[in-house]
Amino acid sequence: MSKSLFFAATMLAASPVLAAPQDGGSVKDEIQALKERLAELEQRLAEKEQEEKEKVVVVEKRKVSEDATVDEKTETRTVAYDTGVHARLDKLEKKTEENENWPIKIHGAVRFQYEYNDYNSGNENRGGDLDFDIFRLNFDGEIGDVILSAEYRWFHYMDVVKHAWFGYNFTDNWQGQVGVVKVPFGNMPYNSHSYFFNSTFYVGLEDEHDNGIRLRYRSDDWHFDIAYHKSDEQGGVDGSTSDRTARYNYDTVGVRAPGQGAYDTPALPIGESNSYALRGAHIFSFSDDHNLEVGLSAQGNNYYSGSAADGFSALQQFENQNVGNRFAWGAHGNYNNGPWNVQLQYADYEYDLDVENTGVYMGAYAYYDAIPTEAKIYTGNVAYTLPVEIGPITSLTFYNDHSIITDKAGYQDDTWMNVLGVAVAAGGGFYTYVDFVRAKNQPFIGGNIATDGGEVNNRFNINFGYYF
Repeated sequence: MSKSLFFAATMLAASPVLAAPQDGGSVKDEIQALKERLAELEQRLAEKEQEEKEKVVVVEKRKVSEDATVDEKTETRTVAYDTGVHARLDKLEKKTEENENWPIKIHGAVRFQYEYNDYNSGNENRGGDLDFDIFRLNFDGEIGDVILSAEYRWFHYMDVVKHAWFGYNFTDNWQGQVGVVKVPFGNMPYNSHSYFFNSTFYVGLEDEHDNGIRLRYRSDDWHFDIAYHKSDEQGGVDGSTSDRTARYNYDTVGVRAPGQGAYDTPALPIGESNSYALRGAHIFSFSDDHNLEVGLSAQGNNYYSGSAADGFSALQQFENQNVGNRFAWGAHGNYNNGPWNVQLQYADYEYDLDVENTGVYMGAYAYYDAIPTEAKIYTGNVAYTLPVEIGPITSLTFYNDHSIITDKAGYQDDTWMNVLGVAVAAGGGFYTYVDFVRAKNQPFIGGNIATDGGEVNNRFNINFGYYF
């Protein structure tokens, strides 16, 4: 018996599959190899034991009394090796399970877009254009009670961080977030249903993200958000970036001096610093799928300047200092009743700047776009979701989003935009927006908010993507 046990121990110790696994190798393959090797050794051990029983029975009995201590040690070593192999298998199987269920989920989307409009003669003559829209990666999950959420986006003309934050749940109701966090305001997460958002997005009051800290309270009846933002997501006016327009959401990046065009480089660059945002909402629940949320929001921003552009010497006295602030507030309502959703919102913003101006410049999507320093925004949206079984299509969401920007400082003409569309969900990962947009003085629809005399323009747009 001692020889057979010693033989098994020696074979196990010499087996090459007991080497430490390579980090980049296949854990599943190693587990299978270990199992096969272990089965082979167990079979050989059984055969060896049978041979020994037949050939050395008398010697075995004598050795038990003379070398009991040696036999016990040999048996102990063999059992230890056997237990170690099984423990190794258990460890590797656990590692495989952890790899298959990694706590950080990596997902994203690939999207393309077809556009036909009546304000670009080239696009109209070609019968529209089909372009690559976006590739994005998302990281979401939790390790050791620390939450991670991040999204990075690649366009063919820029790549940007949408959001990136670490979080912690202090209680079942309170969560803290640090990083590039969402600025709480109005209807959330979006004040719209369409691919184009609402006009609130283009003045920095929808789906906005900045560098800072955010506290969230969530219960069945109440939602509260308190946020402090040190700067915008690029680090403010002197952030380490080569292009201040390369960003996902609209941020104030400059002062528009008299005589400048709507899309010019700002005469005086400015950036947000030491900002705050507050949001509170109450939820009235009537049944599982019937509820109403009403709430109020407020936010304030300080603005610090950089160096004035060449040719604007009068602005040099305002360089590298606090040049003013902005205050915005809003009231919102979000009503859900089965397949129906209705969103209403009012927002009001005003800049108080020390510098003479004809508006401010927002930066986003690789270009500058001017807006007035004061305005009121009204939005009303309605949507209906219809479950269907049409081939791979599982649901259709019909919607109409409408927004108006009025009482614009220095400008007479209102901005308005209406988006009539349907969102098509198919195959579990395929999602398409089909939008018909009609608008006046609206960015991305052939217009600009800080202008008068704009025309009514139309755009038909299909944005389709695969979400994984």
